[in-house]
Amino acid sequence: MKETIYDYEDLLKMLDSLLREPTQFWDTFYSDREKGVPFFANFPDENLVSYFEKKLFIPGKVLELGCGPGRNAIYFAEKGCTVDAVDLSQESLKWAEERANEKSVSVNFINENIFELDIAEGTYDIVYDSGCLHHIAPHRRMSYIDLVKKALKPNGFFAITCFVQGGEFGGAGISDWEVYRLRSLKGGLGYTDEKLRSIFKDFKEIEIRKMKEIKQPNKVFGVPDLMTALFQKY
Repeated sequence: MKETIYDYEDLLKMLDSLLREPTQFWDTFYSDREKGVPFFANFPDENLVSYFEKKLFIPGKVLELGCGPGRNAIYFAEKGCTVDAVDLSQESLKWAEERANEKSVSVNFINENIFELDIAEGTYDIVYDSGCLHHIAPHRRMSYIDLVKKALKPNGFFAITCFVQGGEFGGAGISDWEVYRLRSLKGGLGYTDEKLRSIFKDFKEIEIRKMKEIKQPNKVFGVPDLMTALFQKY
């Protein structure tokens, strides 16, 4: 009876089991801190920095989905925000806590599956995602959108950074149906401005563009193989 599908949630969990990387995968991924992963750099996304510089973002309550080692969550905290930062990997959050302590900032790091979060409606001024969406299978996309809508206050902002289709670091250009034929996200799905605009059509579009390349060393992070987008809840 364990593998019987009784309801929609059972269906989602069955599809998850075919496609989702297990928690152990992400713990192993973050355990080697010296490998050459660009976003292991301890600097915030250039697009995030620009939102504060343009006064689009002001200090408020923030939810970050898939925070990894915490570089963006820490930046939000440095800007005066109250931050809840969620990740599936204990190893990534251990690293994030160390970084936050080094910078003497307070972030509420939460070790949880984002789809199991218990969030009161209209809690956050900003929802931020840098690198989570492209690892979410199509069958969970509706749940993801519902989560963002529920979390945000009216007129709250939702910002995302994800793989560009065919990018250097990932960005499979396969259809949603092909994901299930292959039983794989091919390392992460790729997005275009048109696809992001279509997926998040229920939000007001503020900006969609490729991330700017930032030469290192620098105090911000930017590589040209990522898409960035900023939306606002109606």
